[in-house]
Amino acid sequence: MKEKIDKALGFLLIILMIVLVLDVVWQVAARYLVKSPSSFTDELARFLLIWVGLFGSAYALGKKRHLAIDLLPSKLTGTKKKNLLIFINVIVILFAFSVLVIGGIRLVYITLSLNQISPALGIPLGYIYLSLPLSGLFMVYYGLHDIFDKKQ
Repeated sequence: MKEKIDKALGFLLIILMIVLVLDVVWQVAARYLVKSPSSFTDELARFLLIWVGLFGSAYALGKKRHLAIDLLPSKLTGTKKKNLLIFINVIVILFAFSVLVIGGIRLVYITLSLNQISPALGIPLGYIYLSLPLSGLFMVYYGLHDIFDKKQ
């Protein structure tokens, strides 16, 4: 199951990055070549960067490529190392669930209920902020997977 989630998340990141690169290239071309800057490209790039950053961090966590200080785990072996890694995953899960999932759901609810609309694209900001709880759920899943993975 983890492999399917990894593939889906990786594919989503590839699509988001392609759209982000095309958007920025169009923005530069429109500004300097056509002398008519596009009104939506800056906002779209900002929103895509939010999604890439959040989903990219979840993907990196799932691939165990996230930024980590491994000074202490590299010095430990056996049960102590396993217990430390479980503790680290529990902290990641608690943060992701409380801040990203719960806080993200509250933010999405508030922005949708207040009908906040992005100025250039005209889409509800709640859809942009939906990346918070979704990426948080991925992080919780990956943390739980690491804790209960028998291969470690």
